Amino acid sequence: MNSKVVIGMSGGVDSSVAAYLLKEKGYEVIGCTLEMHQDYPNLSPDSIEAAKICALLGIEHKTINYKEEFESTVINNFVNEYLQGRTPNPCVLCNKVAKWQAVLSYADEIGAQFVATGHYANIIKLPNGRYTVANAKTATKDQTYVLCGLSQEQLSRTLMPLGEVESKDEVREIARSLNLASADKKDSQDICFVTENDYNDFLSKHSSLPLPPPGNFVTTFGEILGQHKGITHYTVGQRKGLGIALGTPAFVVEIRPETNEVVLGSDADMYRNHLICNNINLVSIDNLPIGDSIRLMGRIRYHHKGEMCIVTRTGEDEITVEFEKPVRAITPGQTAVFYDNDHIAIGGTIVKSR
Repeated sequence: MNSKVVIGMSGGVDSSVAAYLLKEKGYEVIGCTLEMHQDYPNLSPDSIEAAKICALLGIEHKTINYKEEFESTVINNFVNEYLQGRTPNPCVLCNKVAKWQAVLSYADEIGAQFVATGHYANIIKLPNGRYTVANAKTATKDQTYVLCGLSQEQLSRTLMPLGEVESKDEVREIARSLNLASADKKDSQDICFVTENDYNDFLSKHSSLPLPPPGNFVTTFGEILGQHKGITHYTVGQRKGLGIALGTPAFVVEIRPETNEVVLGSDADMYRNHLICNNINLVSIDNLPIGDSIRLMGRIRYHHKGEMCIVTRTGEDEITVEFEKPVRAITPGQTAVFYDNDHIAIGGTIVKSR
């Protein structure tokens, strides 16, 4: 049996403890950090910290310069989606086309069969032969949602040792027992490459095109309410920072890039029953013919608890979803993930709702 495994390491507590657990199970572990933000040969604090942790654990460490590829895939997609009035989830795309692709390529280079991460999830093989992502034992840290884009090849070669731990506290306790500097390091938040949390400043610096100009705020009936700053400043469900006073609470209900309008409405206007997805990834399902339907539980964002729905294949790369109860703030560009009990059945990208 090939027991060599390459684990993606960020310098954080989760990947550090995952590396330790794999070593304890007898794997030959190699830590690997992707340098996606610094220009080679400069290293980020995360890369430096990951190398120190690997040295303490007694395992090899490799830093891979991936900045150019990261910018051409993840960042370019992020910018283009915002310019078209959508709100992307770059973590889902990054996992598939950056992190897994780069680490698997390195694993192939050194003859390792497996790759691993510090995600809180489990990879399982179903009776139909498909690999899928199942809920972690600690539900409060479940990270299956961001893994919905992974291919069967990627899943079949992935190990996730934190899927079986009881809690994040248990992970921190293991790190403390090993005297790891990452033991009390805070969890990463938001999008790693938008460091100042100023999305429009980031977009203006990374877009080859000018950002969309100001336009009209309109009601759901088309009545003009005032001027907005440009559609990239808004996302569906947003209430704060609209820059307009209407006397009653107003929310962004829809963004219309074709007319450069931002539609405002009440909280009641936020609820919809239907959505359409593309970029479909059949995970646990080996085939869903066009016209066929399946009842699943759908989540429309990372922190959405989910709602039962009927998923119908309506095109080669399209599903139409009808929720049994209305869901709030369905956002084009976001990832929708559909579960069969405790594991992912289908992943996709929201195109529109109604």
